Amino acid sequence: MKKLNLVVLAIILIGFASCNDSEKKVLKIDRNSVVTRHNVKIKQVDTLASLTVGNGKFAFTVDVTGLQSFPETYGNGVPLGTQSEWGWHTFPNTEEFTFKETLKAYDFNGNPESLYAIQDREDDRNMAAADHFRANPHRLQLGNVGLEITKEDGTLALPNDLKEINQELNLWTGEIESNFMIEGVPVKVYTLGDSDRDAIAVKIASPLIAENRIKLKFRFPYPTNQFSDRGVNYTNSDLHETTATEASENSFVFHRILNNDRYYVTAKTNTKSQLNKIEDHYFTISPVAQDNFEVVVDFSPTKINAESNFNQLKQNSKSAWENYWLSGGIVDFSDCTDARALELERRVILSQYLTRVQCAGNYPVQETGLTYNSWYGKPHMEMYWWHGAHYPLWGKTALLEKSMGWYFTAYDNAKLIAERQGYKGVRWQKMTDHEAGEAPSNVGSFLLWQQPHVIYLAELIYRNNSTIENLEKYQKLIFSTADFMASFPIYDAENDRYVLGKGIIPAQECFDKFETFNSPFELAYWKWALGVAQKWRERLGLTPDANWQKVIDKISPMAQKDGVYLAAESVPNSYSPTSKHLIDHPAVLAPLSMLPQNNYVDLGVMNSTFNIVDKTWHWNHTWGWDFPLEAMTATRLHRPNDAIKALFRDEITNTYLPNGHNYQNERLTLYLPGNGGILSAVALMCAGYEGNTIENPGFPKDGTWNVKWEGLKPMF
Repeated sequence: MKKLNLVVLAIILIGFASCNDSEKKVLKIDRNSVVTRHNVKIKQVDTLASLTVGNGKFAFTVDVTGLQSFPETYGNGVPLGTQSEWGWHTFPNTEEFTFKETLKAYDFNGNPESLYAIQDREDDRNMAAADHFRANPHRLQLGNVGLEITKEDGTLALPNDLKEINQELNLWTGEIESNFMIEGVPVKVYTLGDSDRDAIAVKIASPLIAENRIKLKFRFPYPTNQFSDRGVNYTNSDLHETTATEASENSFVFHRILNNDRYYVTAKTNTKSQLNKIEDHYFTISPVAQDNFEVVVDFSPTKINAESNFNQLKQNSKSAWENYWLSGGIVDFSDCTDARALELERRVILSQYLTRVQCAGNYPVQETGLTYNSWYGKPHMEMYWWHGAHYPLWGKTALLEKSMGWYFTAYDNAKLIAERQGYKGVRWQKMTDHEAGEAPSNVGSFLLWQQPHVIYLAELIYRNNSTIENLEKYQKLIFSTADFMASFPIYDAENDRYVLGKGIIPAQECFDKFETFNSPFELAYWKWALGVAQKWRERLGLTPDANWQKVIDKISPMAQKDGVYLAAESVPNSYSPTSKHLIDHPAVLAPLSMLPQNNYVDLGVMNSTFNIVDKTWHWNHTWGWDFPLEAMTATRLHRPNDAIKALFRDEITNTYLPNGHNYQNERLTLYLPGNGGILSAVALMCAGYEGNTIENPGFPKDGTWNVKWEGLKPMF
């Protein structure tokens, strides 16, 4: 028996010896403890502490009542949104604008007929057309479902009437429990979202129910046609329709019509209830019950008759969230003694929750997810890496694969963009929508760094599931993307090199498209992604593409001066104290953040560049993902103390609210690229990158950061 045990032990040890680095570090972590110690607890009305339930393609955000009882109060905080990936609206094109009217010809590099969709402020018709196509279609706020509570004097309760507030989001089950008192009478509300349907389930308990002092209220706002829509425009009642029908004594259907767009909201209570119309687009449902009742509310583009109840949806939510937390990666900071460790763990766990709720559907998402509209509710494809790259790194590749399908939808339009600008292949849209329309922009139309994302993300997918099916599935996207990338640079015969620009705006968007060329991140990303595209040809048994290889071999080096990389070759005084360019994304660090080190990036020069950026950058003029970007560069430079410093820079745009959202400013009260960035950075800081030999390379080795993790994948 002892010999048998020794044999088994030897087999186990041999197995561990043959594992890769990430597998060697696998630990048995109590995931429930890690997750639930960060359950969100709210004790007062805080308009920046709204909580959300959902499933990645539908989200429902609530106030301290557990529902959307006070949407106007929360309108300037984290709004009480109800959004789904199918919910879009388009205002009538009464002026009969054509997209062609937004196009303007530019001659940057000898191609005078290169057409870009812009906002020409000197052309009123162009501006009006550009405004129309930027704003349409826009994501739709589907409606508010809240509580209407009547006080003893007959007036409606307001936020300051809520006392002894005690609300908790259970991250492990996805359920919110909300407790509060109204004039000394308790109210308890349970709220959760279905794991698949666009539906919520609610259970309400209070002695006020028997007195008919608690009702459900349904209000349906109208879109604002503005950059930001907080979902509280209750004017314009004549521009849309809401009809309500009573399907039975406990089932009610609201039919919404906004111009050519239609959808349905169905509410089913577990008790006989009465429907009342307060005014246009404003209804209440009064339950006939003693001390509790339940309701399931479905949002759908078509009329449905889903048979389900609160307990069924509760079980669906519990099972889905347990499966989510028990699969893929987890990081445990409980053995760390650095005072910042617990806060970093909180940000990581809440970012995992928020990205699963907001960014795990069938399409790329907007920067404010499914909570409220920014940039008219449209996704920005340069942000897609920050929204989705973390999924494969955390062992949840399938959640990225779902939204990658958008590229196939977008392919034809992207091909047209490349053709009208005189290039081969496809040029991917920047600000877009689910149908892959292009939003005219004086900045977005000239950005480049969204272009290689599809190659990077497909490579992550293939690495985690290296099948011929994946090679064949993404081949069209990768090859056409590479065709554009190879045709875009201009050959500089005098210096025997390829140049990116002029006619570009880098990731650091404060540069002039007429003057800028050879920005470092775009150069590095171009070279790396074209190299990956060649690997795909090799895997598929194809010969290398000669045009791609010319650019790979002869793309311009990243410009430097005094041993420091410049923000662009066209900006020789990038770090002058009087420079206006020390703001926005520090993209000069990006060639060694998400991208691997190779002979294209000189580590000594990048170290010097890191030093000067760290000291001179105006960090108060940056964005939420800039701090993870800096942390990733620091990790690859073997500067773990600087990686931690980056993640905890004391800047407003690096604020993480009680609900985990990354706050930017009053206009962007949440910013999901920051959350996705945290997850990508921590994955790199723990699991490292291909070829790395340092355990937890992004964390200091002074004994204060004993970080445990399992299920993570190294970055490239």
